[in-house]
Amino acid sequence: MGNSEKQSKTKKDYEFIAQIVVAAILAVLIIYSGAKFFSSGNGIGGAAISGVSASEIIPSGIPAVYGGELGVRYDDISTANPRQADATIGVLGKFDNSITLTGSDLQRYIDIGLQISCEYCCGADSIIFSNGKAACGCAHSYAMRGLAKYLIKNHGTEFTDDEILEELGKWKVLFFPGIHETKAAVLKSKGIELNYINLASNKYRGIETGKQSSGSMVGGC
Repeated sequence: MGNSEKQSKTKKDYEFIAQIVVAAILAVLIIYSGAKFFSSGNGIGGAAISGVSASEIIPSGIPAVYGGELGVRYDDISTANPRQADATIGVLGKFDNSITLTGSDLQRYIDIGLQISCEYCCGADSIIFSNGKAACGCAHSYAMRGLAKYLIKNHGTEFTDDEILEELGKWKVLFFPGIHETKAAVLKSKGIELNYINLASNKYRGIETGKQSSGSMVGGC
């Protein structure tokens, strides 16, 4: 083989190697761009969303003010002991029947109660009707209504309406942890602040529709 043929073959080998290197670089860039695209929460139809861990939304410890009085902890619900969870739900729920509110306290209760529901269990529009009567007979709704009445009657000056609604929201998240993790991820992907009113009240009800969730629930309907 002459020098010219050797040089031509060497040139073709270099060109082939260069083509392989360029193709490899392009493949890496495409994979990297795709990963960034989906991790940013876009993707087909905007369906790809970043997750939210349970630790970001699940309350723990003893509720301020009323927790010590009633002997309840948020952890009673997230515990693996269903009897403890049911007992705590029962403690909160008993006030729904034992406390009767009137006047401005009743109106305050109505204003708060109409803003939250137990849609993952009984499906009612809210835990009460516009006249303050119970709209759902599940244990979760009893607990939320009972806590609202207890706080208005015994600690009405210590809690604002939003703070009471937040407390109801905390317990609701504990009652339905899996689906609220899903909802939190959707809110986060849309740039909506993660707080218990946004997460658990009727404000963004149904925003998680169509998203997969664990469907887990604590306590019976």
